[in-house]
Amino acid sequence: MKNPRALLGGIAVLSAAALAIAWVSQHVYGMQPCPWCILQRVFLSALLIVALGGWMLFPRRFALVASCLLGAGLSVAGAASAAWQHFVATSQVSCNLTFADKIMAFLRWEEVWPGMFSATASCADAAVRLAGLPYEFWSFALFVTLLLGWFQVLATSPEK
Repeated sequence: MKNPRALLGGIAVLSAAALAIAWVSQHVYGMQPCPWCILQRVFLSALLIVALGGWMLFPRRFALVASCLLGAGLSVAGAASAAWQHFVATSQVSCNLTFADKIMAFLRWEEVWPGMFSATASCADAAVRLAGLPYEFWSFALFVTLLLGWFQVLATSPEK
């Protein structure tokens, strides 16, 4: 795809779809999120906002580069939180006062939209599989895909 604006729209749609899937997983299928799950939802929300900002400010080169750098950083942070959730947090009995808890307490998004940003399970209890793979692996793959999308936006953006 050679159109960076379409790529930005795709990143926004993919981020929004992932948030919708997370909400449905929780409220329809009863998959309760842990603090690390919620932190990944925060990263997806931020990626959605950054992608929409880049889409609206296109083709301004500075705004495009800034959104790509911020988006890439958020994608890496999201992938790191998914990896941490799988390799460290799911083996812990309690998620209380973890890095994810501290960020969520600082942001206070739970007060704005508790149905989306409220952790209701421990990390060990939130360990769920989807199509044979841990849910956080799907999240990790999504963040890596988004990271590649940001690189593609930067590679195909106009030079002006």
